[in-house]
Amino acid sequence: MTATWTVGSITIHRIDELLLAPQTGQWLLPDATPDLVARQDWLRPDFASPDAELRLHSHSFAVETEGLRVLVDTGIGNGKSRANPAWHNLDTTYRDNLRSVGFTPDSVDLVVLTHLHTDHVGWNTHEVNGTWVPTFGNARHITSRVERDFWAGYAMDAPRRQMFEDSVLPVEQAGLLEPVEVPDDGIEIAPGLRLLPTPGHTPGHISVHLSSAGETALISGDAVHHPVQLAHPSLSSCVDIDATRAEATRRRLLASLAGTGTLLLGSHFPAPTGGHVLPEGDAYRLGHQANAAVPASS
Repeated sequence: MTATWTVGSITIHRIDELLLAPQTGQWLLPDATPDLVARQDWLRPDFASPDAELRLHSHSFAVETEGLRVLVDTGIGNGKSRANPAWHNLDTTYRDNLRSVGFTPDSVDLVVLTHLHTDHVGWNTHEVNGTWVPTFGNARHITSRVERDFWAGYAMDAPRRQMFEDSVLPVEQAGLLEPVEVPDDGIEIAPGLRLLPTPGHTPGHISVHLSSAGETALISGDAVHHPVQLAHPSLSSCVDIDATRAEATRRRLLASLAGTGTLLLGSHFPAPTGGHVLPEGDAYRLGHQANAAVPASS
């Protein structure tokens, strides 16, 4: 399935990959206990189960802006050897879901990688005759230079090294990966599409700000993993490289969005995926989505 929003003249499609395993929330956000989650009635039934178990999703966002086709992150990917059993050797309809909104692989102009983690780069490549080759062969693949430089000097364990070998290096070796400098105030890389630095989860993590005709949206990447972090910005992910910096980034980001009418689109938020950041007490909640998500057949 897909879902669609409009921001001025920009169209945003959610490209579904899969609902993540039920135990993912407890692993990813270990301090988001059932008791803490249950106190936020607005999380249920969409973002948490009746027994207060967090729900998370894997998807990309396909963005159409002034004739350009932009894909934000590329999910986990099919047929890849992964240490996480829930991600191992997947066989999803992701590519069919892309095609259902008119995004054939060859038509994608730009791929934005918010960061270089396994569940955000997987469809960068697909297997052809035993070799991993770029899926979006006509697209520039952009990530922050800080991000690429960090991983270039990082002592990777075997699973992460495997991911780089099958999902990042083939794109780089094909000359399609473009690390860019992302200043503090961001950088516009396409009409109405601006990259913002949101470090902490990884050192060079970026989020994507969209604006058109006075309307705005923000694709968070993993700066915010789940809506429960709006109510409790101090909740850190177990895979944040710098949890203190990630929290500071999250607080700054949420404060900048609160009450503005900007549509927040979470990169792991299950349906309805988007909404307004509204002040509540000394923190926030996710209000009704700015535009109704429109289901479409995949």
